[in-house]
Formats: sequence, C-alpha cells, structure tokens
Amino acid sequence: MRLTILGGGGFRVPLVYGALLADRAEGRVTEVVLHDLDGGRLSAVTRVLTEQAAGAPDAPVVRATTDLDEALRGADFVFSAIRVGGLEGRADDERVALAEGVLGQETVGAGGIAYGLRTVPVAVEIARRVARLAPDAWVINFTNPAGLVTEAMARHLGDRVIGICDSPVGLGRRIARVLGADPGRAWIDYAGLNHLGWVRGLRVAGRDELPRLLADPELLGSFEEGRLFGAEWLRSLGAIPNEYLHYYYFNREAVQAHQGSGKTRGAFLRDQQARFYEELRDPQAAALPAWNRTRAEREATYMAENREAAGAGEREEDDLSGGYEKVALALMRAIARDERTTLILNVRNRGTLSVLDDDAVVEVPCLVDANGAHPVSVDPLPGHATGLVCAVKAVEREVLAAAGSGSRATAVKAFAMHPLVDSVNVARRLVDGYLAVHPGLAYLR
Repeated sequence: MRLTILGGGGFRVPLVYGALLADRAEGRVTEVVLHDLDGGRLSAVTRVLTEQAAGAPDAPVVRATTDLDEALRGADFVFSAIRVGGLEGRADDERVALAEGVLGQETVGAGGIAYGLRTVPVAVEIARRVARLAPDAWVINFTNPAGLVTEAMARHLGDRVIGICDSPVGLGRRIARVLGADPGRAWIDYAGLNHLGWVRGLRVAGRDELPRLLADPELLGSFEEGRLFGAEWLRSLGAIPNEYLHYYYFNREAVQAHQGSGKTRGAFLRDQQARFYEELRDPQAAALPAWNRTRAEREATYMAENREAAGAGEREEDDLSGGYEKVALALMRAIARDERTTLILNVRNRGTLSVLDDDAVVEVPCLVDANGAHPVSVDPLPGHATGLVCAVKAVEREVLAAAGSGSRATAVKAFAMHPLVDSVNVARRLVDGYLAVHPGLAYLR
C-alpha cells in the first residue's frame, strides 16, 4: 500500500514514519512517497527516516520527489500537510495581526484567516489533481486551518477527504487519565469545529463521568485544560473546551502575552527549524538525534504564552509525545482493512449539528470503516457554543468565497466578521498588511 505525504520535507513527517514502522499488521503501508517543493528539506527528512528505519525489518520504502503528479499517481492514501508560505509566512501572519492588537495565531482569528486565504487555492488545486490522477485515493488532511481546508477540498473530493487533528484526542486522553479511566474504552462526547470544540461528556460503561470531574476542584487542577481555563469557568460551561478556545475566552490576556513574548511562535519555529535543516546540510551529522532534540524543544514550548498568561505551568511529560500520526494511522487502518473504529474527525456535517448545513465540515466522533468516516449523531450544542460555531463557520465561508472569487472586499468581510477582530477598519488594514507581505495573496483585487 502506498502513502504519499504532501509537505514531505516537513519537520513532523518522522512522526508519521515512526508510526508506520510500528505497524506490523498485514496490509500495512509498504511505500512512502515524500513530495515537497524544497529539495533540501526533502533530503534532510529522508535522512531522518533512513536512520529511523535502521534495523527495522520490512520498513516501508521511502521515495522523494518534487513532482506533484508523480507523487500522486498510484497513491492509496494521500496525507496533506503542506504549509503555504512556510514558517516565514506564519511569522508574518502573527506580526501583522499583533501590530493591529489582534490575535495572529495560525488557525484562530486574523492569522488563521490569512493562512486560509493563502492555502485554499493551493489545496483546491491539489484536490483537483487527486481527483484526476488518483481518484480512488483517500486524502487525509492535516493542513491548517484543518476544518476550512478540508471543506475546500471536499467540494472536489466529496467524502474521500477527511481532516484530522490531535487536539480532541489529547484532550479526551487527559480527561480519562485524571478520572482513572482507560481512554481506549471511553466514549468522548465532543462536538464543534476544528480548534473550536467542547467535551460535553465522557462515558465509561454507560456512565457519564464528566460531572464527577467538574465537581472536584482538585481533579480539575490536575490537568492542562483545568489549569488553563480554571475550575470556576469550566464549571460555568459545564464542559471542557479545546485548548484553542483559550484564545476566545481569554483573548485580551492572550494578545497581551503574545505581544510581550519577544518572539512569536511562528518566528520561534522558523528559527528553530532553520537551524535543524542547516545542521543536516552536513552529510556527517546524525540526523535522527538532531531531529529528536529539536522536536523535544518544540513540544515543550507549545502554547507557552497561553500557559504563562493562565499560570498553568509547564506541559506534562505525557503530553509531549504528539498524537496526530496515531490518528492518521488508525484512520488508514480502519479504511484499508475495514478495522472499524471510532475517531474524532473533520467531516461533512450531514445533519450532525442541526445549526449547520450538510456540507459544513465539523469536528465530531465518527464511525470509520472501509467506506470512510460516518459522523455519529450528537446532542445539540448549548447556546454559547452554537453562537461561536455559527460565527466562525460564517467566517470560513467568506474565506472560501474570497479564495474562489479573488474579491478583496470579501476578504475584508471575512476578517471583519470574526469574533476576535472588532473593527471593519482593522479588517481593512489587516488585508492591506497581508497583501504587502504575502505574494501568494496577489490574487485578491
């Protein structure tokens, strides 16, 4: 079975390959095709994978190419993890937004919109090529903003594109852990959009254990989201929000923390990864140890500004091991081998959340089998969540419209409608600022 990874020179590709190496079952991936526009990054990552595979029997063969059509032909699965504009683009997204006093995070607020406007046209072209060159392939999208990009690709690939994210999985795992439950045997009642969802229940043997957690301040303070949001706020919500909702519930504090950090997350990752890829230009350098060192630092500093603003402390060791590669592998296994499982995924709504239309991509529990991912019926969202979900989905639709039409006015509308951008004039300045730094937005007129 052949897996093509778009963005194959990306830093997190070894996580995926490591998961594949651990998969010894029949019908596993036997060939990995890496595609990237940057041959130097491809070479560096290929070296890491080669060292990972040393001594592993029947390790998947790795092939690298800068030719997209070549990479797609014959693929059974396509894993899309591209970053249009690179980390320099992410750093610019943050800088332009923070200069206007609004959030520049890559999936939330102004930064997420800018990233979406750059990414959607490229993702749509990829979807069209997949439909033409590998019509039977399944596309697993991790490109951010994951829900928005998955919806753009679904207009061309239908249900054969599925978005993944490790945030809900990590949240459910942490909740189960503090409740003394096995995450693999718990049903996580989660619903919303990508990076905008809530755990409303966690059922073990038919019993919802979440009320027990919400009633115990000590338990609530024992895991990351409890410290990030505070016990009082979580009890008010009656749910545990995805960590990215900290940007909404504590927006002023988050913006202030990011403005005072000295270096944004995008700039930190840009500089960190530049050092890594530069180190691997030396053919004598040990690639895998260099990657492991860099990854450990990356994971430990994740959402550091938010944790500092909330006084949440350092990340726990159990949360430093990633997770999206495990979701991707479980999804591929379920489809390729008909190993039925339940995963929280980004899929077309199909009536799951009654406040959104059928084609809106939502993040909900899905039953997965050989025929793909099927969203499970969930209870309606409470009013406070419904308002945010509808507002952000409306913004996503404006981003898609702007990307499709090239309308600058529609792009301004997308920024202005977002709950974290409080002014039409700010929206106009944001569009001007992003047009000045991103050649990839020149299509807006």
